[in-house]
Amino acid sequence: MKRWIAISFIVILLDQISKAAITSHFVHGESLAITSFFNLVLAHNPGAAFSFLSDAGGMQRWLFTVIALAASVWLLWLIRKHQSEKLFSLALALILGGAIGNVIDRIAYGYVVDFLDFYWNGYHFAAFNLADSAITGGAMLIILHSFIGKKDGTTTR
Repeated sequence: MKRWIAISFIVILLDQISKAAITSHFVHGESLAITSFFNLVLAHNPGAAFSFLSDAGGMQRWLFTVIALAASVWLLWLIRKHQSEKLFSLALALILGGAIGNVIDRIAYGYVVDFLDFYWNGYHFAAFNLADSAITGGAMLIILHSFIGKKDGTTTR
């Protein structure tokens, strides 16, 4: 169990360090082109993914915080229950670290700090951060695990 919590902690640490670095070098809305398809930008997201409910008047801060904290408790329970399943536990640890990383922002600032801005032909994907990347990576690993588990008969329940 300790290694999975350690992975979550590393995700939280890297997420918070990266957000601190961006906020100390950029002002809200400032952008720096890195490549022809990627910018660093300081964005504040008071909503959820893709700014869902970002204009809900402030209640979303606490709603998403409570949801993330409840999900974190459930993730910890799942990690404890399935700690011997490496791929599944890694996925859960990544999601847990990402969720807590964004909860820290919500509690401290009332919004999540986003700074990774990818685009193509003038279309910008929603800005995101390392916590979001860990959550997405963890979700992808759960999907992979579901296929591998079905193949070898060890699907997690």
